[in-house]
Amino acid sequence: MEPLIVANWKMNPITLAEVKNLFNSVKNGIKNIKNAKVVICPPFVYLSNIQYLKSNIKLGAQDCFWEEKGAFTGEISPLTLKNLGCEYVIIGHSERRKLGETDEMINKKIKAALSAKLKPILCIGETGEERKQGKTFKVLKNQLKNDLKYLISNIYYLKSLIIAYEPVWAIGTGNSCEPREAKKVYLFLRKISHQLINSRASYNSEGICSGSANKLLYGGSVNSENAASYIQEANFQGLLVGGASLNAQEFIKIVKSIDPAPILQNNCFAAHGGRIGQSRLAGQYYSY
Repeated sequence: MEPLIVANWKMNPITLAEVKNLFNSVKNGIKNIKNAKVVICPPFVYLSNIQYLKSNIKLGAQDCFWEEKGAFTGEISPLTLKNLGCEYVIIGHSERRKLGETDEMINKKIKAALSAKLKPILCIGETGEERKQGKTFKVLKNQLKNDLKYLISNIYYLKSLIIAYEPVWAIGTGNSCEPREAKKVYLFLRKISHQLINSRASYNSEGICSGSANKLLYGGSVNSENAASYIQEANFQGLLVGGASLNAQEFIKIVKSIDPAPILQNNCFAAHGGRIGQSRLAGQYYSY
């Protein structure tokens, strides 16, 4: 399973010239990469421009609406995104949630994205305050259950769903989640996603899936120095990169640091039967 590296450009760059320069720099810098898949999610207005800059980089969007078309000023249809060459779409980012996006809205967006044959990247994560209160796992479980409500009965339907763990307190702060702590969250999310989505998957004695499992990504102050540790140590199957993706050389270093990093095929370590035990997070014990 090759790692998935997603660049979220957010509301950047400002000019088309900057967009083309950034994209072409990244394209040329990773042209020899063999063992990682790279996705770039630019602002909507630049999707058509990047579509025609031929490369092996995949195209993604930063959001979508839950209706295919109609009188919804300012929104963007998932079918429009598909028509522009997008394969992926970020949904539920904490910066959208801060603007009032609810789990109900996210749920409808995921359903619309899947219907349009887009691969949704569902973002979940706890705030700094929730972390201090020992509520990390509770928050993540509730987000997953609510965001996937009415969808979890169809395993085939959700097989293309990607889950990105982005602790809100780490986004854009420079305070990334330590790999040891991130691994505890990874194991918890793998168990919960197994229960909600892959309940019919089979496992060997080591807890490794014999079938497919949803990719889990890490995001939050990722840089070239810590990127590989989230794959090699914390077992994530990829990264969601924000600010660092706007610096071509830094993003190239991130991708190159991941390229040789081996990850277990369909890693569902210790998910079967819930045999994960207990872990310490923010000074609290959790039994999950």
